[in-house]
Amino acid sequence: MMILLDQASIESILEDRRAKGNRTREEVWDGVTYIMPDPNNEHQRISAFFIGVFQACFGFTEIGDVEISPNLSDRIAKWEKNFRNPDLAYFSATNTAQDRGTFWYGGPDFLLEIVSPADMCRDKLPFYASIGTKEVLILDRDPWKLELYQLKRGRLRLTDVASPGHVKALSSGVVPLTFQLIRSKPRPKIRIQNTETDQEWKF
Repeated sequence: MMILLDQASIESILEDRRAKGNRTREEVWDGVTYIMPDPNNEHQRISAFFIGVFQACFGFTEIGDVEISPNLSDRIAKWEKNFRNPDLAYFSATNTAQDRGTFWYGGPDFLLEIVSPADMCRDKLPFYASIGTKEVLILDRDPWKLELYQLKRGRLRLTDVASPGHVKALSSGVVPLTFQLIRSKPRPKIRIQNTETDQEWKF
């Protein structure tokens, strides 16, 4: 592990990675830049699956906004000094977070984090709670499991966990969706069901 604090060197590294076509994801935590692991192809496909389901259920309507890897910050002035990027965020029509064009000031109703090796998605939970995020779904792939966190008394608390073959699906408290991992080869399938329409999607 290496911690690089020189901003000029960080910018040079980021520019070089982008020039080579890398899918660089960087976040700034209280002024410190973190270069997150690049999402591999499986990560990208899973993210696209969730985005497709959320767009089908909530996107392009007055129900709310579905955002792909948005910048989430706890401040308006100098927001770029403290922001995080989940894989997906959903803001309902009644959500009070502000769309500031390049970032959101405040938390979404629901967000998704797909775990990559050596990433720090669980370390983001206090920040997500501080901006009022109501629910976080973490999808881990080593080993495969789903973790559902819900905002209670100012903290995002783990409310349910499901591994492949777990009979009971995880039920969101903010969207009419359930999430489940089904045993399959070469990897578990992800099953999402809309509890209002009985539509379901598998990937």
